[in-house]
Amino acid sequence: MSNCGAMTYALPPLNALRAFEAAARHLSFKLAAHELHVTPAAVGQQVKALEARLGVQLFERLHKQLILTGAGQAYLPGVSEGFRHIADATAQLKPAGAVLLQLGVHASFDLRRLDLSAFREQHAEIGLRVLQPAGLHELVEGKVDLLIARGLGRHPGYRCDRINEGTGLGDWLIAPEGTADCPEIVGFRAWLLAVAAENPRANRPRLVGGVGS
Repeated sequence: MSNCGAMTYALPPLNALRAFEAAARHLSFKLAAHELHVTPAAVGQQVKALEARLGVQLFERLHKQLILTGAGQAYLPGVSEGFRHIADATAQLKPAGAVLLQLGVHASFDLRRLDLSAFREQHAEIGLRVLQPAGLHELVEGKVDLLIARGLGRHPGYRCDRINEGTGLGDWLIAPEGTADCPEIVGFRAWLLAVAAENPRANRPRLVGGVGS
């Protein structure tokens, strides 16, 4: 006898849905792969597996062009809205006391450059935790909320602010565009800007400009 009061959600794998949603927004497996920090082949395989599971074709794969089928066009709004609801619910879910902020830092970054104790004193409402080493994988998987990474700072779907001066490879503060304006992340970014303004010649990180992606 079935329990009519119970509800079971028939959901495809989350990674497959993420691959579809990103590919559908960009109409490109390559750009979706760049955003998700995987290979284009991995995105293609995830989408193919999703199509097999659903029993419908979501994309027309033409020569150097990706086009949504009618089924794909119908499916995309609901999937995108679902991700937005999950992101909103997650952003509103705050633990008792301080709001936790997980900062990832790449392995070669010298944390002594940051006076994190000063940040904690000025922002008692934010419980700052640091994970080192951490990279883009940890950011994509949600293990950290923002990341100090070494590279060129160009990542679709992420806000990237350069920490050190110069061009080429450098240290960047990276946050997902969907959460880049959350109060705790804005507070941390503003604190770095204030440190740079007060100590322009000191051996401290300096944010010299944002690169929106």
